[in-house]
Amino acid sequence: MLSTLRSIVQEVNGARDLQEALDIIVSRVQSAMNTEVCSVYLLDPETNRYVLMATQGLYKKAIGKVSLAHSEGLIGLVGSREEPINLEDAPSHPRYRYFPETGEERFRSFLGVPIIHHRRILGVLVVQQRESSRCFDEGEEAFLVTVSAQLAGVIAHSEATGAISGLSLTGEETRDVSFKGVAGAPGVAIGQGVVVYPPADLDAVPEKPAEDIEQELAVFADAVSAVREDISQVAERLAPQLRPEEQALFEVYLRILDDNALPGEVVARINGGLWAQAALKQVVQQYVRHFEMMGDLYLRERAVDLRDLGRRLLAHLQEGDPKDVTYPPKTVLVSDELTPAMLGEVPRGQLVGLVSVRGSGNSHVAILARAMGVPTVMGMVDIPVNQLDGKELIVDGFEGQLYASPSADLRTFYQEICDEENELVKGLEALREKPCETTDGHRLSLLVNTGLMTDVVRSLSHGAEGIGLYRTEVPFMIKERFPSEQEQRETYREQLEAFAPNPVTMRTLDIGGDKSLTYFPISEENPFLGWRGIRVTLDHPEIFLVQVRAMLKASEGLNNLQIMLPMISNISEVEESLHLIYRVYHEVREEGFNIHMPKVGVMIEIPAAVYQVRELAERVDFLSVGSNDLTQYLLAVDRNNPRVAQLYHSYHPAVLQALVRIAQDARAVGKPVSICGELAGDPGGAALLMAMGYDALSMNAASLPKVKSVIRSISHEWACNLLDDVLLLDSPHVIKSCVDLALRSAGFGRYLRPRRASSAEEKLSQSS
Repeated sequence: MLSTLRSIVQEVNGARDLQEALDIIVSRVQSAMNTEVCSVYLLDPETNRYVLMATQGLYKKAIGKVSLAHSEGLIGLVGSREEPINLEDAPSHPRYRYFPETGEERFRSFLGVPIIHHRRILGVLVVQQRESSRCFDEGEEAFLVTVSAQLAGVIAHSEATGAISGLSLTGEETRDVSFKGVAGAPGVAIGQGVVVYPPADLDAVPEKPAEDIEQELAVFADAVSAVREDISQVAERLAPQLRPEEQALFEVYLRILDDNALPGEVVARINGGLWAQAALKQVVQQYVRHFEMMGDLYLRERAVDLRDLGRRLLAHLQEGDPKDVTYPPKTVLVSDELTPAMLGEVPRGQLVGLVSVRGSGNSHVAILARAMGVPTVMGMVDIPVNQLDGKELIVDGFEGQLYASPSADLRTFYQEICDEENELVKGLEALREKPCETTDGHRLSLLVNTGLMTDVVRSLSHGAEGIGLYRTEVPFMIKERFPSEQEQRETYREQLEAFAPNPVTMRTLDIGGDKSLTYFPISEENPFLGWRGIRVTLDHPEIFLVQVRAMLKASEGLNNLQIMLPMISNISEVEESLHLIYRVYHEVREEGFNIHMPKVGVMIEIPAAVYQVRELAERVDFLSVGSNDLTQYLLAVDRNNPRVAQLYHSYHPAVLQALVRIAQDARAVGKPVSICGELAGDPGGAALLMAMGYDALSMNAASLPKVKSVIRSISHEWACNLLDDVLLLDSPHVIKSCVDLALRSAGFGRYLRPRRASSAEEKLSQSS
């Protein structure tokens, strides 16, 4: 049966449209199960009715005409119960509904299974048999359930393709087709979709030896030179829209193209006997595999940059003629995988929105989009990209939502949001130099998370009071070896100088397990619970000592450095780390550097640390909660896994109770405690964290103005009352609704998704 199932899935994947896919399903399943009837009923979201869309065994004239209400008949029963229904005598069941158009009165045995994709009922797959033949056994039921589960995604994709084309299951015109992704850059854009494709396909390159090594080397050198020129031109074209520091993203591209980096490895393989295209393919794919293994989203997204450069180099090697793309005045750029270079190819002033099937909010494209103020949605996994070219699109970068073929009402609604957001941004600019203080005098520090110099410039422009988390992995990622002490020192100095005299909290190297470096590979069966963070650096003190020495020397004359230890799970790790830090401090002082001993803190991001806060706080100067990882570990949910991502919720009661306990225990021993993560950058979450007793919140720079505006407009007492209310609740969704309602009642509805959008969503014709 397994080979049969694979064959069916392969055939369906090759179907041209939804109807062909359904016809293949009913024909192949009927044959595989040796049954008389196989039919597919799909739930039409426009009418909320199950429509017979394909059949093998019933009368063909009934296709598209026979339909049942959402809860009508055995089909409706299968859908509402969301489980198989297996009957030996279907006509005797009280829910049986007879349609003479189908000719199904001849069949008594009935087996129906739901077709479900991401918790959404798409339809019902049915097989039927004559009375005298047989009853469907457990093996047949299991096979049909397996077929349904395997094909649900294909059906959802085909259905979405049809909806975007403008037709519902019943042939009626569709509007407001909606797709859910991940918010990449905030804002709303209304424009025309332009689909762009990669310049070349590395996977299609054959492996073959070089006929003339010198010729291959010359051709590859020309390609590298041409791509360097292309990237430089793109950077120059975007320069008017970016601050000079933000062009560092393109410098990363150029560094990768340095002779000692990626090209050097390709040249070595060409000299080993490979033709240039295969050598390039091998090197790029090796790099990409290493990056994609990493758990840190920010670092994992670097695979996109490498893939893009590889494709551009290959395009020059293949000497293909570039296709001319026409960009309308309001372009929404759409691609399977958007890259910074693609952005630079759109004429200035014409790019209004971005949509990418792959990627997340940590990708270079998302970083650039936020810097340029271009609303962006990433991670649109099920979207039929090809169908969006030339379509009118609405990009909701606040909620990670995309709408195709919008109705006049929806277009008007989002245009109002655009207008309101422009006014809001102007109003928040006035808060940049003002303190984050409640109406009754409670002071709260607002910090930012950074990884690149681009983050620093944006943070300063938004009024950040320091860096709550600097990811030191970045200088390690752009090298083909561990960076030297001097190289690290120069990078850290940039961050420290930019914020002096405000504090800069640098997290020591957080690699290992699922965040292995290309030159320091680690393979584990369960990387999330493996060798990572402080565990790696304590096992390799030569790495830890060099990094701390670079940090201390970089802080000379500034004295605003704070060091933070990641993934702490027990006291001995802290004591061993402190011993090494003090040792380096005295060594650096002996070398003649006039430095102060920096404050040292630990990250609370493992559940074990929650119950050792007092013991940890007695040994360090401060505590900082990594709320994203802590939430992930507490709930046992990988938030990057789309199958369980809906279970990840920052407002989960267990998460809030843990955060309360951490703040209380830290306060009991008199140590400051901060928090970084999604919850800190949410206006409602920030109010709750302030009430819990957190001294500082660290967030994305874009979130800072709204958080400051809310905190300056409420009292500490108001926040404490809200916290008391939500701690009595037992559902994360109810808690979030309660917080949103409180903010709306207090006059902060403009910082939340407008209520009309929620009601409009319920009426949308397609979700994915």
